[in-house]
Amino acid sequence: MPALLLGDVFPDFQADTTVGQIRFHDFLGDCWGVLFSHPKDYTPVCTTELGRAAKLSAEFTKRNVKLIALSIDSVEDHLGWSKDICAYNNEAPGSCLPFPIIADAKRELAMQLGMLDPDERDSQGMPLTARAVFVIGPDKRLKLSILYPATTGRNFDELLRVIDSLQLTARQRVATPVDWQPGDRVMVLPNVAEEEAAEMFPSGVFVKDLPSGKKYLRYTPQP
Repeated sequence: MPALLLGDVFPDFQADTTVGQIRFHDFLGDCWGVLFSHPKDYTPVCTTELGRAAKLSAEFTKRNVKLIALSIDSVEDHLGWSKDICAYNNEAPGSCLPFPIIADAKRELAMQLGMLDPDERDSQGMPLTARAVFVIGPDKRLKLSILYPATTGRNFDELLRVIDSLQLTARQRVATPVDWQPGDRVMVLPNVAEEEAAEMFPSGVFVKDLPSGKKYLRYTPQP
């Protein structure tokens, strides 16, 4: 299958998960979604990642984002592993993860979505699932993808920052500059004319003077 590109409709697959069988688009409903994959259950980096995602689940919910994880093992293994993840987070025994985990024992979804890491293999010589992150919009289109190797854990704080930018720029004709954080000033898009920008951004537009004399670095307070 060709690689998924930004703007593509994300595949609407069926899968067994820790909360039963789902159809992906129905699971998302009108929410944003984050699908993130893991090489294998009961592994150290994956456990820390899922624990961090669980700790931040309320932050994703505030942003109307549904989380769903994927690992190559069975639902039964996922349910057992979930207990370890909750214990890692110092949760009370019997606690449940606030998001489902997809079972992909045959690596069918991992192959369909281009998630396999050719450089990392299991004891049978099979390629491990890479640490893919897909952010899907309410229109079911791919808004962002990040592919980490199996050996490198993700930064979920960065993922929240990126989602804040995606949601802001979906509503406003702005872009977010390097190292932007929510509340920082944003940049006016080049295709917004000067007169239009003055109307759109009543808080003012600051233009950075540059040696070229071109007025393309235009900032405004976050709308």
